[in-house]
Amino acid sequence: MKHKRSLGETLVEEGIITREQLAQAQEEEKKSGHHLRKVVVRMGLIEENDLVELLADKLNVPRIELENYLIDPKIVELIPEPLARKYDLMPVFKIGNRLTCAMVDPWNVFALDELRMKTNFVIEPAVATEAEIRQALDEHYGVRGSMEEVIRSIDEANPGLKDLKEEDLKELEGIVKEPVVIKLVNLMILEALHDGASDIHIEPEEKRLKMRFRVDGMLREVPSPPKHLQSALISRIKILADLNIAERRIPQDGRFNIRMENKEIDVRVSCLPTLYGENVVLRLLDVSGALLPLTHLGFSKDVFDRYQQLIQEPYGIILVSGPTGSGKTTTLYSSLDKINTVEKNIITIEDPVEYRLTGIRQTQVNVKVNLTFANGLRSILRQDPNVIMVGEIRDKDTAEIAIQAALTGHLVFSTLHTNDAAGAITRLIDMGIEPFLVASSILGVLAQRLLRTICKECKAEYKPSAESLKFLGTDVPEGARFFRGEGCPKCMETGYKGRIGIFELMIPDEKVRDLTMKKGTRGEIKKHAQWLGMKTLREEGMRKIREGLTTVEEVLRVSREES
Repeated sequence: MKHKRSLGETLVEEGIITREQLAQAQEEEKKSGHHLRKVVVRMGLIEENDLVELLADKLNVPRIELENYLIDPKIVELIPEPLARKYDLMPVFKIGNRLTCAMVDPWNVFALDELRMKTNFVIEPAVATEAEIRQALDEHYGVRGSMEEVIRSIDEANPGLKDLKEEDLKELEGIVKEPVVIKLVNLMILEALHDGASDIHIEPEEKRLKMRFRVDGMLREVPSPPKHLQSALISRIKILADLNIAERRIPQDGRFNIRMENKEIDVRVSCLPTLYGENVVLRLLDVSGALLPLTHLGFSKDVFDRYQQLIQEPYGIILVSGPTGSGKTTTLYSSLDKINTVEKNIITIEDPVEYRLTGIRQTQVNVKVNLTFANGLRSILRQDPNVIMVGEIRDKDTAEIAIQAALTGHLVFSTLHTNDAAGAITRLIDMGIEPFLVASSILGVLAQRLLRTICKECKAEYKPSAESLKFLGTDVPEGARFFRGEGCPKCMETGYKGRIGIFELMIPDEKVRDLTMKKGTRGEIKKHAQWLGMKTLREEGMRKIREGLTTVEEVLRVSREES
């Protein structure tokens, strides 16, 4: 009774209801047998969501919006369905021995005690609306098990689905709201996250629907839903991303956010019309993930020492180069984090903002309102910055402004898509930038790649082919040992688990600047940089081979352009 009185008193003290309305609600509570919380909502005295927000604030418990969370089936299994429905609660995530549960009544001591006894976990209560919890219970307990079981449930509930055409919008809109379809999409994303995937590819073919995950930079096929679920699956994703499910003739891009355990995942969605339906790619970004320090990226000691010194310079431009997916953004973020102090004003312009950096102002490109890299950079220069990060130099306009900023007392970081460090200089000149501006502004260029690392669980010594060693083009020391992964369940039989960077750092001297002024070739600039002591990507890869971190084949794969 104490809790009920405190709820009523709280509502009166906050001016939400009067004493008379509280008395009426308490009378109705006695008659109906329903909790006071439910009664005040049914009487129209307060919206349920407002009540939940109020109670979360007053009682200092988290407010969880369950539709934004991906709940692992293994977490659901921790609490039996009858117990979850008895107390109107939903297990959400577990960290260590603490299990967070969303509850309609998070102050029900009987529920908390029984949960502790049943699970042997410390229960962390959170609050959610009754409707949210009921929907989550239906979604997660109504359909259990694997993707195959979920697909079977969809077919059983919708016998006409195999004959459904994309044009049947009304039927499709109804099906995509069903718990089993929601569960199918959730399971797909969960499996991708558990596998460490960065992207999900949903690829319609003539007679089947193919699904692939990109893990450690490589695409691999995974079990896919049947072709007849194509429309329901893709439409559900489009609804999440706030896209038009009726429009299939033009490309569409969108995004949505989900939570899994204590992680916040930003999902970028791209839809492209193809011959057999819309091709959909989901990019998964853990925006709440811990930022890797520079020391954890894979730098060899000599390159790290020189690069760390370089980023402490007061002005000039530092470029990070490499193809898409080579880890350039991570390197930039780690660099900014390293030099981020209270004395510096650091501002970024990015597309997209992939991670949130504490103490740094980050701006998202928005072409729809003409907020381009170039226009954003112009505005940033009026914000009294010390350090500027431009996500990518894509055109002459952006390059010119970035270089002018570097020449007027700002430290500028940016990226370019070039194969090696020397290529960044010739690329800027090819864009139309005056060679003397390039020569006088560039502090250094860091080219990089990501190498897959050998799985520690199945690592074994082997002898690479003579042809592979020949292609490496470097002398192999006598007695050198080579390793690879033989394949195991831990690495999904690939022999690789995780990735590490290799880096080629070029710091221009007077000769490189002179070659730049004379529009020297990439080869000429690279040759002189090597004479100065620059280690190429392939040489850095060889170092990782000697350290037993990766394979000869992997180094060849990521550094083919040097062959």
